[in-house]
Amino acid sequence: MSKNEFICDCNIIHEEIVKKTLSKMPDEYLFNKLAEFFKILGDTTRARILFALDQNEMCVCDIANVLGMSKSSISHQLGILRRSGIVKCRRVGKEVYYMLDDEHVQEVFEVGIEHIEHRK
Repeated sequence: MSKNEFICDCNIIHEEIVKKTLSKMPDEYLFNKLAEFFKILGDTTRARILFALDQNEMCVCDIANVLGMSKSSISHQLGILRRSGIVKCRRVGKEVYYMLDDEHVQEVFEVGIEHIEHRK
């Protein structure tokens, strides 16, 4: 029988490491919001929208054209992204332009892409 090299066989608790980690552990609310954030990003259509918005701010018509989808389906996904604080918008006359909410969203998205591309 071979041992799995990824299973820890020790029964030692490293108290200082455990205490240090526990002292920095955020509350459950933060983890729920973090999981929700990544769940929202975990949809292919929304990921494609975010890629488009990472390139330029765009109106619904432009995004629909880039993705080859209907304005209605893009608007639905943008609503989810907006309510989640991942994108924001600004109105210019009758047009509404969407963009990534801030540099944190942009950084998370770009680092994710970089990570995937690096592992090819």
